[in-house]
Amino acid sequence: MQAQVRHERWELATPFIIARETYHHADVVVVTLSHEGAVGRGECTPTNFYGEDVPGVIDAVRDLTARLVRGEDWNSFHDAAPAGAARNAVDCAIWDLRAKQSGRRAWELAGIPAPRAVRTAQTISVGDAAHQADKAHAIVCGDGADALIKLKLDANDVVARVDAVRAAAPAATIIVDANASWNPALLEAVMPALQAANIAMLEQPLPAGADAALARINRRVPVCADESAHVSADLDALRGRYDIINVKLDKTGGLTEALRMCARAQALGFDLMVGCMEGTSLGMAPAMLVAGSARFADLDGPLLIGRDRSPGLRYERGMVSPPDAALWG
Repeated sequence: MQAQVRHERWELATPFIIARETYHHADVVVVTLSHEGAVGRGECTPTNFYGEDVPGVIDAVRDLTARLVRGEDWNSFHDAAPAGAARNAVDCAIWDLRAKQSGRRAWELAGIPAPRAVRTAQTISVGDAAHQADKAHAIVCGDGADALIKLKLDANDVVARVDAVRAAAPAATIIVDANASWNPALLEAVMPALQAANIAMLEQPLPAGADAALARINRRVPVCADESAHVSADLDALRGRYDIINVKLDKTGGLTEALRMCARAQALGFDLMVGCMEGTSLGMAPAMLVAGSARFADLDGPLLIGRDRSPGLRYERGMVSPPDAALWG
């Protein structure tokens, strides 16, 4: 086997603003594995918030792929590799390689149903109420009145911004993501307004280390764990605090653990969301294998970039279709 790893920078169409930082580009790491004429690829997005950067992820990828090149079986050391971006890129490249070698699709190898087109959220960055309302109006004009909108918020003017977006998109499904920027007092204060605005889900309102308060708060709106939920081993401790689990391959460390995490979450009674970091269709494609079982899908990374690699996933009026074999899997 041969292995290559490279860093790519993709400029975003517009700055992407969340509660804790602003992004101007997506830095992705791409792994390519080649064996006897078959080629598999995987993409990950290192995340500063989780202590990752491009050089560190590249070093970790090289350590993992060196073992593959020496002939070690991925299954024998997958679980010992830390969850996160590096393992994600290698794991997804292996799934792609195995699919190419076998002439079968990755979902067949996984023993799961073929993926289908799903509605993906369109994300609105943090901004003032008028700006976010304008963005919501543009989304429903493009995707239809029943669009799925993900509204990024910080701790300022929460109710005013929610109400403005709801007024601009009265029939849309709206989910709110606070990126752990609230405190329990603010959460309790705004919950009635979120319920009144028919918000379908609230994602990670409190910091991961302070989310025990969710067990005593009346969750008038379903609450989703993102920063608090990385792998399946995290889930038992989240019962009674959250209603939904956001599965992201860059957190789980690849499709292998994402499939386990989905199964464990459903066994514990959680609903599912499938999310993403900023990235191209190569990074989104493996997540399509679990998106069909999720209540919400948030796979709009390529739309935030404004351009994509070719071939890429097909996005049309808010729907994203499964990958062709030429892209992945």
